[in-house]
Amino acid sequence: MKYLIAGLGNIGEEYRNTRHNIGFDVADAFVAAHKATFNNDRLAEVAECKWKGKTFIVIKPTTYMNLSGRAIKYWLDKEKIPIENLLVIMDELALPLDVIRLRPGGSDAGHNGLKSIQESLGTNQYPRLRFGIGNNYPKGRQVEFVLGKWKNTEAPIVQEKIEKCSEIIESFASIGLARTMNEYNKLTFPSVK
Repeated sequence: MKYLIAGLGNIGEEYRNTRHNIGFDVADAFVAAHKATFNNDRLAEVAECKWKGKTFIVIKPTTYMNLSGRAIKYWLDKEKIPIENLLVIMDELALPLDVIRLRPGGSDAGHNGLKSIQESLGTNQYPRLRFGIGNNYPKGRQVEFVLGKWKNTEAPIVQEKIEKCSEIIESFASIGLARTMNEYNKLTFPSVK
């Protein structure tokens, strides 16, 4: 069984460790935990991980967030992976920091990465892992917040959630989307000070 795990983010040093790049951070942690490495390839940095008879093609699109769909479509087609075996990992303003939500599909809710994926795939029905980043910013400062770096007080909870996301990816591949949603969607992480 093959799975495409797509962490969303932007390439470049200025975006490293920002809220908007959490998909890249989760992809990095998952690949490191499985002792694999990324290589530059077409439209993405790509790593291949094997775990319990399953193969994960993990990508970090190099197209920038707004064109993520191009990379995802290319790698789904190239690896002949069905859309139900795709898992997109992204930041989610609409969720508080202490929450992760796995979903089978849904609207892009203004997220440019999801908008691009929907355009490329012709559907919004594909699994996604929404990493809550909260919305604790002054009116009109959304872009600065999303592209901003985590606060020191947030770092421990972010690290814990990143580790839990690796578990969720494995669970998604082994027991399926519905059971993984039941198990992980009710979790909350230690409260942020």
